[in-house]
Amino acid sequence: MQDAIAVIDFGSQYTQLIVRRIRELGYFSRLYQPEELTETGKPAAVILSGGPRSTLDDDAPDIDFEYLRGLGVPILGVCYGMQLLNRKFGGEVAPGNTREYGPAKLYKKSDSPLFEGIAEESQIWMSHSDTCKMPETATILGENQDGIPVGLQWAEGCYGIQFHPEVSHSHEGTQILGNFLKLAVDPPEFKIDSFKDELIEKVKKEVAGRKVVCGVSGGVDSSVLAALLHEAKVNTRNIFVNNGLLRKNEVEDVIQIFESVGIDIEVVDASERFLTALAGETDPEKKRLIIGRMFVQVFFDAVGEDIGMLAQGTLYPDVIESATSGSMASTIKTHHNRVDRIMELKAEGRILEPLDSLFKDEVRELGRVLGLPEKVVGRHPFPGPGLAVRCPGEVTEEKLKIIQDADEIFINLLHEHGWYDKIWQAYAALIPTKTVGVKGDVRCYEYALSIRAVTSEDAMTAEWVHLPYELLGEISNRILNGVDGVNRVLYDISTKPPASIEWE
Repeated sequence: MQDAIAVIDFGSQYTQLIVRRIRELGYFSRLYQPEELTETGKPAAVILSGGPRSTLDDDAPDIDFEYLRGLGVPILGVCYGMQLLNRKFGGEVAPGNTREYGPAKLYKKSDSPLFEGIAEESQIWMSHSDTCKMPETATILGENQDGIPVGLQWAEGCYGIQFHPEVSHSHEGTQILGNFLKLAVDPPEFKIDSFKDELIEKVKKEVAGRKVVCGVSGGVDSSVLAALLHEAKVNTRNIFVNNGLLRKNEVEDVIQIFESVGIDIEVVDASERFLTALAGETDPEKKRLIIGRMFVQVFFDAVGEDIGMLAQGTLYPDVIESATSGSMASTIKTHHNRVDRIMELKAEGRILEPLDSLFKDEVRELGRVLGLPEKVVGRHPFPGPGLAVRCPGEVTEEKLKIIQDADEIFINLLHEHGWYDKIWQAYAALIPTKTVGVKGDVRCYEYALSIRAVTSEDAMTAEWVHLPYELLGEISNRILNGVDGVNRVLYDISTKPPASIEWE
């Protein structure tokens, strides 16, 4: 069996989705930086990702083309990757008249294996500003609605596409990737149950007998992490920090969850410390940094400086959005588990993140394989910084109580009406603006509240959920009548991109 299918990261925010799609197709894939090409071993295939740069830039990211071709495996260039390959094969790249971003059409021009089974006309997703002037030796496989080549073949087994097959907006993108992978010889399979065994062996090797402190929250990621360490028989001290930014009754719920699976946890109440540290701060990035640093301080205060390793339920999207993996991707937001002190510990080899190559749905499946109950693995994601990212502006106890009360009503009604399990994530967020209203025939001046429900596969893109008007009306009515301090409820119908799932 060949080594992993290698995806070379040129900085696109969608790059990790290529890895995900390959795993969905049942094959194992890893992400590499361009300079790590020689460390890929003997990959079954190589995919060059898209990226924010232009190949025309003086310092444009490059690839060792001779080494790449010498591997003798199928190669696919996506967007930036296509433009780079086009230049390597003797073609040119020129600035386009306009930047192409969003949906477009793919029209097949060849019966290439890459487009086998694809409709003659198919929707694709564009995100680029340059166009390719191909060499005479290239074959056009497909064009867009303007007659511009968006699918090329330069040599046997070497293809390029000027669109993103990895996003759901490219309707037949996964099939195109599947067609490409059919060209690979003996590609490695990916199954979460066998991957569990690999993770356990990796954890044992990395821990090497040291004691591990694991931060748990009751969310999917940290619960699966704690179960994985338990399965690996690692000497673990599980600590749940009450940072005062949790959902209503969360402490009691978390204790019950871990008792039900036989995992011991310690609860540290640091809510006053967190709220004091956040007092007066309104900048979202600074709030995230404060929370991340405070988590580390609380952990060290609880266990002392002789901590062997700190385990975190960091997932792949956390790494990508924080742009701390060596990726050329830009930073979208700094996750609480990617603050400076954490990165210092990571450099010292004292951070354990066995889930950092997995996506949320893969973590859920891993949790099921580990025997966690559905009420744990099926929970909606909850942000590490807690309700602070659902409270734009200064975080106060008054605002937090409003969010907690409204969120409880919202989530309970989703359960009651059978919508909770159809949704990736749902929550209430406070809008830091007061509006005029009338309560009990008296003028009131209170906060506006946003409710949000989205569907997603991996949190990198998201669509808002079309909840029935009757349900939205009931949610609004219950919140307005049951939560003090709110006189207006809005439903957030923003997609990601351009909006993020959370408010901050």
